[in-house]
Amino acid sequence: MAPAGTSLPVTHVSVDASASIGPLELWRHALGHGGINSLPLPPRVVAGVRGLRPRLIRIFIQEFFRVYSGGGRFDWSRLDPYMAALAATGAKVVAAITIKPAALYPEIDQAQWRPRDVQEWQRVIAELVRRYSVERPIVTHWEVGNETDIGEHGGCPYLIPDPEDYGEYYAMTIRPILETFPQAQVGGPAAASIRSKVMAGFVDYCRRTGARLDFISWHIYNSAPAAHSELVRLGRTMIEGYPGRRPEMMVTEWNRDLGGPVSVEDQAFEPKRAASTAATVMEMLDAGLDWSFYYHIWDQTCFHDDFAPIFSPPGLAGMARHWNEVPHRLGLFGVEGEVRPQYFVYDMLLRLGQERLAVECPPELRVLAGRGEGRVSVMAVNYGGEPAGDRVAALHFRGMRPGLKRLTVRRIDEGRRWRPDTLELCPLERRLVSTLGDFECQVLLPAGAVADVCLEENAQ
Repeated sequence: MAPAGTSLPVTHVSVDASASIGPLELWRHALGHGGINSLPLPPRVVAGVRGLRPRLIRIFIQEFFRVYSGGGRFDWSRLDPYMAALAATGAKVVAAITIKPAALYPEIDQAQWRPRDVQEWQRVIAELVRRYSVERPIVTHWEVGNETDIGEHGGCPYLIPDPEDYGEYYAMTIRPILETFPQAQVGGPAAASIRSKVMAGFVDYCRRTGARLDFISWHIYNSAPAAHSELVRLGRTMIEGYPGRRPEMMVTEWNRDLGGPVSVEDQAFEPKRAASTAATVMEMLDAGLDWSFYYHIWDQTCFHDDFAPIFSPPGLAGMARHWNEVPHRLGLFGVEGEVRPQYFVYDMLLRLGQERLAVECPPELRVLAGRGEGRVSVMAVNYGGEPAGDRVAALHFRGMRPGLKRLTVRRIDEGRRWRPDTLELCPLERRLVSTLGDFECQVLLPAGAVADVCLEENAQ
């Protein structure tokens, strides 16, 4: 970390504490999980996620839960505890349907999307929805498929590259969902690429046929924050002029670029990963995205026996490579429950409050400010700006109410200033200050760091 000193460049940032520019609905930037094995979230992770207060969590319901064996026989013993752990976080669930029961799909073939018996398939879906949307009110959104534009390479047993085929699969699947739980939100196609022909073709299919479409969904893994907002704008053009209520836009999986051939544990704790996460959320927020789901909550091990019944040998080898041999280390928590820097980004977002404040900031930093519950908070990110490098952020607060306040500064950096037992980010600085209408404080922001600066009123 660069030492603080007068030789560092200073970036002046202005925050108008009296100028609300609208609601700050950061709860729209939520979390995703799963698709790798059937283990429920462990208690430590459940508690950690509950502390972030997400409203939605997006998951996969994969075939390895083995809910249906044919002949009307259901077994919920694997999926029930999984869903119960998710419910314990306090969030509702967006569930991607990626089951492929052998009774309906006897061959291992990712290109086979039509079940042997459509009516039986619909009965299976109806029972799934009845259990987790009606009897147990956990799932509010049902997403049909997952990365069907690339199939097994996206961890999905379906490859449906033709938009008309996907439209037919979608229509036959949402029918029992809506008949069983009319309040459900339904959508798709959870595309690996919004630019694939499936995405635009699917939206057109729903326009033409009148198939219910509450949300469109896609995925992106890219370390450049601007790449994420670019796709939000593209998604908006696809649904422009959609008849009736506009479908919401959901990025149901996102993260940084998946990286190259090297994966070592040290990389999982690089602060720039947290900075990339924070900067990307800011980009998606400004672009007007309805929902995003950071993938994912908890890193997992891929069990070969889970995927062997539904994946071809190359697909199975790919899953093992991605999650066992050269894992992506994407989680807010590692496999053994160790907390990662990105967890504290979502903790910072939670602290920003309910009202967004006006900010003036040069391009070398990214800054988001909010007000709520007697405090003004700022998140400052040193990632991707020009010129790059360590710097000092001089935060000028205008329109403050005069009086005593508690100034608290937290920072995600190489120092790993957090308590693993309580999942608290330790203050870098905490002191009592007396402010007039204007107030300034300075914070060191090394390259790749994220800082949270809070001024809390009624401090003693």
